[in-house]
Amino acid sequence: MGGDYAVIALYIAAMIGIGSYGLRLARTKSDYLVAGRRLGWFMYSGTMSAVVLGGASTIGGVKLGYTYGISGAWLVMTIGLGILVLHAVFARRLVKLRVYTVGEMLDLRYGGSTSAISGAVMWAYTLMLTVTSTLAFATIFKVLLDIPDIAGIAIGGAIVVLYSALGGMWSITLTDIAQFVIKTIGIFALLLPIAISSAGGFGGLAARLDAGYFSMTSIGGATIFTYVLIYGFGLLIGQDIWQRVFTARTPAIATTGGIISGVYCLLYGLAGALIGTAAKALYPDLASAQDAFATIVERLLPAGVRGLVLAAALSALMSTASGALIACSTVTTNDLIARFRRRSPGVGTNRVVTFVLGLVAIGIAMIVTDVVAALTVAYNLLVGGLLVATLGALFFKRGTRAGALASMVTGAAVVIAFMIIDGLEANEPIYYGLGASLVVYVALSLLTPRTPAAVLAQWTERLSGKAVAEREGVAV
Repeated sequence: MGGDYAVIALYIAAMIGIGSYGLRLARTKSDYLVAGRRLGWFMYSGTMSAVVLGGASTIGGVKLGYTYGISGAWLVMTIGLGILVLHAVFARRLVKLRVYTVGEMLDLRYGGSTSAISGAVMWAYTLMLTVTSTLAFATIFKVLLDIPDIAGIAIGGAIVVLYSALGGMWSITLTDIAQFVIKTIGIFALLLPIAISSAGGFGGLAARLDAGYFSMTSIGGATIFTYVLIYGFGLLIGQDIWQRVFTARTPAIATTGGIISGVYCLLYGLAGALIGTAAKALYPDLASAQDAFATIVERLLPAGVRGLVLAAALSALMSTASGALIACSTVTTNDLIARFRRRSPGVGTNRVVTFVLGLVAIGIAMIVTDVVAALTVAYNLLVGGLLVATLGALFFKRGTRAGALASMVTGAAVVIAFMIIDGLEANEPIYYGLGASLVVYVALSLLTPRTPAAVLAQWTERLSGKAVAEREGVAV
């Protein structure tokens, strides 16, 4: 294990060092929250891939592969599909708006007074997303150091909180690029080929496993549809994702880099499912499918290589945890705290809020047990509460502030109620929540006065990007 310790120690030192360097770059609010809106396509693509492929996508994706075979790829593949749609349809508009949060966009479109409610829903989503990746640190450090889950969560979480609080989005972006490279090598170049080869190749997998493990639909049509609703649509409106979109230097960079990222996510999902399938062939009697990733790494890989693959898994967890943490901090300062202050919070306030929220996430992660269930809660709240009002802002001109506010409250309340009634992993909460949100949004929008013409005129001007481009000298 000495080689593994050396690799992990080097990785952790590098992340903290890069994060410290980001401190020098984060001098303004724009630097801290959106990396100065200066990223080119390579950095943009790498950081977008890093933020969406975290603990649920890596450890959870292998778990689903162990349980269902290659159809376990659907969870991550729907994330990839969401990224592709986001960048093919929405990214150019979002970059032109030059905002910081989803709530800020909703205020602009509906005429203010929506960001408090949207911010509360988005805050809950981003905090739970931070928790899911922080929770997954336990799996990595259990394999590496054989320590209790709580200790692993504390170590991994502390590293993320440190570099995220120091340099904000610049630190996160720079660490994301390093993590993206490590993750690509660890999963695609090492773990995937070694796992399949150890199981006897694809022929060996076919001989050891039931045919259902090689069907793309064995996970169930209802589950696939739910994944599309929760993760595919969730990727269209998540603050953690939009905040990465806002870092692009131009709309064209966002579109190109995002499409590359979406394709990468599709391949990553298939790789995780295949690794899980190989784990099922090699170790069919694991007490918990959640242990599939840790088991195959611990038993198959030699020292040093094992450390690199564990570093790849850590990269996945840290990139998503840090992205969700900075998103939660941004929503807190921009949509919530700013309502009680006369001026917008500065960089110092953002650092303090990021640090405190990181500690809160670590505390919650210590009492939550299932990473996929935690992620489902996060996305149920997001999609049920905000999808209708957000897409309505972009496509339904008759949408009003009253309709948007009511749809947010109704959708979130219905989702929470049915998660309590039917269970956290049930499909019904998101169906009922979305349905109720849509009905209330359309009905109240048609029954209340239209959005004032002056508000829509300002929205149209911002959406064109021309006024901001003239002021800031950016391309549209």
